[in-house]
Amino acid sequence: QLVQLTKVGKTEKQERKSPNSRKYSEIRTREHLLPEEVEAMRTAIKKMKGRHAYRDSTLILLLYRHGLRVAEAVALRWEQIDFNGGTIYVKRVKKGTPSVQPLYSDEIRSLRKLQRDYPSSPYVFQSSRRGPLARDTVSGIVERAGELAGFSFPIHAHMLRHGTGYYLANRGTDTRTIQSYLGHNNIQHTVRYTELASARFQGLWND
Repeated sequence: QLVQLTKVGKTEKQERKSPNSRKYSEIRTREHLLPEEVEAMRTAIKKMKGRHAYRDSTLILLLYRHGLRVAEAVALRWEQIDFNGGTIYVKRVKKGTPSVQPLYSDEIRSLRKLQRDYPSSPYVFQSSRRGPLARDTVSGIVERAGELAGFSFPIHAHMLRHGTGYYLANRGTDTRTIQSYLGHNNIQHTVRYTELASARFQGLWND
């Protein structure tokens, strides 16, 4: 009987676990964001017209376009931005491979405005105290953007990085290029994107 009570207690405890402890697969079917969802997040933030709306919108743009981890975004400095050459030096964490990546016109415009708005810090994304944003702050910005955009599922910041990988794979970008772009040391971390790319199935049926 004691054993039975113990088993029941464990079951009840498992049932009472908080939503934050649930597996991702239990609350959403995919772990990446689509381009239109990223744009919806940025639009929703700008519509709020908060004090840091433009900063937060630019943050989401760079997280997505360059597959940045949160730690890489908060450490990003202006010295890594080359406006003349139109490039960004991406310094990866987790022993990832760094790279120099092109900046596109909308990114350059956003970054120039951000530099004018926040001129007194070496960090691209700075807090009200003129230092780098905290990681939890970045995570909160992304999560709130998903709520403002009206998503039916909760999101987290790393879904933007996953979105980068899936977007490039669906464009037909070869695996080695995606690996270099995301800074993966192990190509197996990159293969998951190409395995789910719908582009490889194009033309199998007559339209």
